[in-house]
Amino acid sequence: MKPKTYVGGCLCGRIRFEAVGVPKKPHTCSCKMCQRHSGALTTSWVEFAREEVTWTGPGGAPSTFRSSDFSSRSFCPACGSTLGAIDDAPVIALVLGSFDKPNARELMPVTHSYRAGRPKWWHVSAGTDD
Repeated sequence: MKPKTYVGGCLCGRIRFEAVGVPKKPHTCSCKMCQRHSGALTTSWVEFAREEVTWTGPGGAPSTFRSSDFSSRSFCPACGSTLGAIDDAPVIALVLGSFDKPNARELMPVTHSYRAGRPKWWHVSAGTDD
């Protein structure tokens, strides 16, 4: 069986990606770093091995900002769109909002990291824990 391909990109279309394989660790996160990077109270992510992601748009790979000792946040240098995080470990985490078709069942978040970081009035349903 041929592996599934997921495609997406930034708002202006300069940075595009193809991710081929099984998405791993679909989750939401409400940590302060994710909030500041995305401008949203909660960010939804899915991970792929580095070799499963190819940057296909005319802009090539996204720009990065070193956000911790083990990871860099990625974004489009032209439009500023958040694309995800590129870890030193061989993992690329992509934000679900950047996918062309984010409603694939296998992309659905099943856990919520840093849940306490969200405002008390903000309710997120990730998987069945809410």
